[in-house]
Amino acid sequence: MKTTRFLTATALLLSLSACALLNGGSNDKRSTIYVLDPRVEAGADWPQADWQLTLARAEASRMTDSLRIMVRPTPHEVQVYKGAAWGKMPTDMVEDALLRALEDSGRIGAVARQGSGVGANYRLVLDLRRFESAYDGLPAPSANIELAAKLLDVRGQEVVASRTFRHSTPAAGTGTEEVVRAFEQSLHHVTSELAGWTLASGNAHFTRRAPAP
Repeated sequence: MKTTRFLTATALLLSLSACALLNGGSNDKRSTIYVLDPRVEAGADWPQADWQLTLARAEASRMTDSLRIMVRPTPHEVQVYKGAAWGKMPTDMVEDALLRALEDSGRIGAVARQGSGVGANYRLVLDLRRFESAYDGLPAPSANIELAAKLLDVRGQEVVASRTFRHSTPAAGTGTEEVVRAFEQSLHHVTSELAGWTLASGNAHFTRRAPAP
């Protein structure tokens, strides 16, 4: 019986070839499944929020939001890692990481996915632009994540803050495990910055719109 192993990036059990690229035409159906699971602690500068937030479904292109682990050997060439796949779509991993970071921080009254029934003051809209590794002329690739964020005031449907977050983490080697570990570090960094920015931006606007006593 064939089984599929679900592994977190911090508990990788299988050793894969250092040269693990595929052009997408292989019929090999056996894959090691990786799920990024960064645990982000609240930063000392994260403010306390007296408002509620919902997360809209993150957007991404089909190529970006794929279970294949993407790599660019050259700027204009895209390949995938042979025998490896994400266990969740990249947009889902980004949403999960951010939602958990905000919930665990204790810095916000309520945060939930859009459609959950939570009455929110703000909605966070995300566009995942990059979720890939790239060599960029170096001996080993880096894990690159680029995420555009907009914070909307639900009452007026206006954008109150926007920012693009980028982070690149060099992998320790060319093997799939090293690349996945680099992705987890990049996701940890982006999640931490995004969560702190969301709280600070929401607080700044919430204070301005609050009626004077």
